[in-house]
Amino acid sequence: MSDNVRNVIIIGGGPAGYTSGIYSARAELKPLILAGYQAGGQLMLTTDIENFPGFKEGIGGEALMNEMRAQAERFGAEIINEDVTEVDFSSRPFTIKTYSNEYKTHSVIIATGASARWMGLESEKRLTGSGVSSCATCDGAFYKDKVVCVVGGGDSAMEEAGFLTRYAKKVYLIHRREGFRASKIMLDRARNNPKIEFKTNAVIDDIYSKKEGFLEAVTGIKLRNTVTGEFEDLELDGVFVAIGHIPNTTIFKDQINLDEQGYILTTMSTRTNIEGVYAAGDVVDSRYRQAITAAGMGCQAAIDATRWLEEQGLE
Repeated sequence: MSDNVRNVIIIGGGPAGYTSGIYSARAELKPLILAGYQAGGQLMLTTDIENFPGFKEGIGGEALMNEMRAQAERFGAEIINEDVTEVDFSSRPFTIKTYSNEYKTHSVIIATGASARWMGLESEKRLTGSGVSSCATCDGAFYKDKVVCVVGGGDSAMEEAGFLTRYAKKVYLIHRREGFRASKIMLDRARNNPKIEFKTNAVIDDIYSKKEGFLEAVTGIKLRNTVTGEFEDLELDGVFVAIGHIPNTTIFKDQINLDEQGYILTTMSTRTNIEGVYAAGDVVDSRYRQAITAAGMGCQAAIDATRWLEEQGLE
């Protein structure tokens, strides 16, 4: 390897990026992880994670990301909190630019994740991780015998609402229109669930909360009817936003193949259409979106990149 050309650069500092860093560092590739200024991804907004193997008492999202980061660094990964602003995959070695630096690399692992779509409320932003969530699978178990709501009208919202009925005693499903984008089977399943109550032609105007020591907890929501303009207050304990995710792929547009939603298309495990460029985690996965699946894909991407570098005689 030239002193000026890296073996592998990993773009992204969530479970996929850090796991790629652990595996590629153990393969002695001396990876550079450009983790971004908001390193850690969506898990930095999650208070407690109880479904990640190895932590029987659970672990905080930020704590888990810090552990993964430290593990990657222990094996020799270099981690810089810089946002990537531009990539050039048209010639080799590849070029990766940040606001302040330019890097050359033989291979790239993209692990930039996806961002949840939010409603845009100030109270929603303030209470994210304290009663407002975008992942029922992650946080549903904290609402046993409580009342929650799900915002959305697609299959994801129906699935989230159904999942939450395993724990919550009541789930309001809130949608801004009368019609739904959800498939008939998913919609019927939600409508036939006695724990789910539909609130259509309705949007949340505000989320109520109260202070509990140093923490804030959700106590209810203000609904506005989109037809009549009338308001309604609902008492509840949690708000789950299920109006979609946005893959963080803007800088890769016209560089690699994306699907119509903007997720990176991969073949043969984590390979993209550009030889030497791999992708892992929520930037690829629109279905599962879990820390453990992202970490697993990060492992795959690192192994794929390592084997490719060996085949090219570049490591």
